[in-house]
Amino acid sequence: MNNSSISVVKIILTGGFIGLIIVSVFVFSVKNPPEAWGPNWRLKPLILTPAISAVGALSFYLKDLILPSQKFYKGLIAIASVLIFLFVLWIGIVLGLNETLWD
Repeated sequence: MNNSSISVVKIILTGGFIGLIIVSVFVFSVKNPPEAWGPNWRLKPLILTPAISAVGALSFYLKDLILPSQKFYKGLIAIASVLIFLFVLWIGIVLGLNETLWD
């Protein structure tokens, strides 16, 4: 693997780990879940949210692909990358917790 593919894997794993940590706070804070949720209700958010946030983390890789020459555009792309990641992370949390904690 070359350096570019290694950095993509690091970015994806970091994004997935961030999603896992955040959704774990919500999931493991539930002490007595309703019986309607079923015994395996934690699986959906713990799988879906990290996967979606890993995809959202690819927005940070895009800033390395564009490489603008002016500092203004570099800053603008960095801010856009953060906003895209936060939006995708939020969507992942909503989809993961849908029908359980996000009702």
